[in-house]
Amino acid sequence: MNTQLQSDSAIELLSKIENKTACVGVVGMGYVGLPLAVAVFEAGYNVLGFDVDPKKIACLNNGTPYLKHLGDDFSKEISVSDQFRATCDPTDLQQADIISLCVPTPLGKHNDPDLSFVLESTKAVARVLRKGQLVVLESTTYPGTTRDEMLPILESSGLKHGVDFFLAYSPEREDPGRKTESTQSIPKLVGGLDTTSGKLAHAFYSKVVTDAHLVSSAEVAESAKLLENIYRAVNIALVNEMKVILEKLDVDIWEVVEAAATKPFGFQAFYPGPGLGGHCIPIDPFYLTWKAKEVGMPTRFIELAGEVNQKMPGIVVDRVASSLNDDKKSLCGASVLVVGVAYKPNVDDIRETPAVFIIEDLIERGANVEYHDPHVPVFPKMRGHDVNISSIPLDKDSVRNYDAVLIVTDHSIINWDTIALHASLVIDTRNALANCNEIRARLVKA
Repeated sequence: MNTQLQSDSAIELLSKIENKTACVGVVGMGYVGLPLAVAVFEAGYNVLGFDVDPKKIACLNNGTPYLKHLGDDFSKEISVSDQFRATCDPTDLQQADIISLCVPTPLGKHNDPDLSFVLESTKAVARVLRKGQLVVLESTTYPGTTRDEMLPILESSGLKHGVDFFLAYSPEREDPGRKTESTQSIPKLVGGLDTTSGKLAHAFYSKVVTDAHLVSSAEVAESAKLLENIYRAVNIALVNEMKVILEKLDVDIWEVVEAAATKPFGFQAFYPGPGLGGHCIPIDPFYLTWKAKEVGMPTRFIELAGEVNQKMPGIVVDRVASSLNDDKKSLCGASVLVVGVAYKPNVDDIRETPAVFIIEDLIERGANVEYHDPHVPVFPKMRGHDVNISSIPLDKDSVRNYDAVLIVTDHSIINWDTIALHASLVIDTRNALANCNEIRARLVKA
């Protein structure tokens, strides 16, 4: 491969990658960056973890875990190893031969891309950029971000891309809480801004994951990540809309999906819920719609799916109100217990969780709201939201005291029989009570 590389910097970096003497810097020690840093560490590289949050850095250097789904063992291992160091000082990134950016890409107030974290991180890298470094963006974004937004900032250092430094895109595919796959086992897409950058990035990730797949450009990799997430968002919107229709026809959407799933080809099961959550699925489709508008292309299908999914929390609250009305009660003044506030089962991740919109709507309509979630003992601060409540214990005596119990997230650790047997009214958005042997509560699926 060395004969195919055009610069001494590339040849030297490739040698470091193959010999595992390269130092790898990971920017962002969150749900994406930390698992990547651990995988790189376990592959045998020296790792420099960077984050602007000093609390995370202290936890990493002290061996204190802060992402529950990753477990405790790795925290203790990296804290005593000379191969892993965490820092808040961006100048330390000059020591890294490879720098991976794993920072948030949220939406602005008008559903437009907010690249501020990517751009600020890139500027920090540009200030310490040196010859022989490979920079890789992992954050989900629209096609062209790596080339059009990052490259000019990095080249403002005076170094030349493809000769002095190298730039690639490799989208993260983390799924917090999933037990069947790990960072190492999930196939990794890699696309460079030029042939050399692509080959170097592919060589690196091939040492970290079992299947690194090189594509022709960064734009292909950026677009592939968007397609993955838009595919999921659109199909969830379809089944959510069908759920609302079938409710009016008194047909159980959950049984319908299971019935359709008996077909061994041409159908993939997606399930309804109270709305989309997580950092990817609710946000990423709008990155493409924004970029499409730049080139004068409509994205009616994607936007419609977004509208359907965004309406779901409100539809759920309407269902709570109508169910209480059936019991001759008003939502205003009613006591409502929300069960599960994480965006998905068995994690503590509340990013873009539909629970926050549901809780805010319930409170705005006059309900007295409490929640139970063993994974989220205190509702953390969220940008644009103001929910200051803590999880309450769940037992048969407390459940009896609520006018309604609303199931938003179906954690496996929750005792669903307690709710099924002792609640008076249950609104179940996840079919969580399906496996209960006996249900004494009035059950409403929503």
